[in-house]
Formats: sequence, C-alpha cells, structure tokens
Amino acid sequence: MNIGTVAERSSLPAKTIRYYEEIGLVRPARDSNGYRAFSDTDLHKLAFLARARSLGFTLEDCRSLLRLYEDRSRASADVQAVAQEHLDRITRKIADLELMRATLRHLVDRCQGDERPDCPILADLAGSDAAAAEAAPAERH
Repeated sequence: MNIGTVAERSSLPAKTIRYYEEIGLVRPARDSNGYRAFSDTDLHKLAFLARARSLGFTLEDCRSLLRLYEDRSRASADVQAVAQEHLDRITRKIADLELMRATLRHLVDRCQGDERPDCPILADLAGSDAAAAEAAPAERH
C-alpha cells in the first residue's frame, strides 16, 4: 500500500505516518523506486498507534506498548504497568484541572462584572502585592 492508502485506512494524516517512520515506530519497506510500501502489518501498527494516541498515551508509551504487543512472551503485568502509569498521569491532571476550575470559579464569583475598574481576577493574576495595592488605591502617596 502507498502512504495515501494507509493514511486513509488508518485515519492518520500522511505527515503523522512519515513522522512515525522518522522516529522508528513503523518501518515500511521501500519499492525499487524508493516509495514507501506499507504492509498489512504496518497498517495494523498505525491503527494501534492511532488508538493509543487517542487515549493520550505518549509516544514513548506507544513505543513500549508496541514492543510489548509484538512480544508474545510478554507479561500482561508489563502492559498494565504502562497503562497504570498513564492513568496516574491523567488522574493528577484531572486533579490539577479541578483545582484550577475551583480557583477560577471563586475569582469569577468575586468579580462584580460591572463598570468599575477594580477586578479581583486581574488582582489575583498580578499577585498578592498588586492585589493589596488594587484593594487600597487611596493609601498610595
């Protein structure tokens, strides 16, 4: 298969496929004219990579998962460890996002959203010293 066909069947852009080849995730054969010749195995790997990336696995995770997939003597515990590590990263990221949401919700709720120039959102973004100055502008001499 040529790159256009494999791109269509794997739902990956040709640019991504070329990048995956460049970093060694896939190694298509080359025809005598130098064009890439993708096999069904290459197509399967690309679909595997597309699914793994859609789940947020890093390229290094994908490399590990592909290696494990191709190793018939693998232990499923090794696969689980890669997935668990990724799940832990997702869990930490969700906690960070929830904290950001709570902080932003608090700031939005404190902001009057009117014609006055004072704004707790901007004061918070500027830092605590600026927040104090913003809160008490008349005290400046």
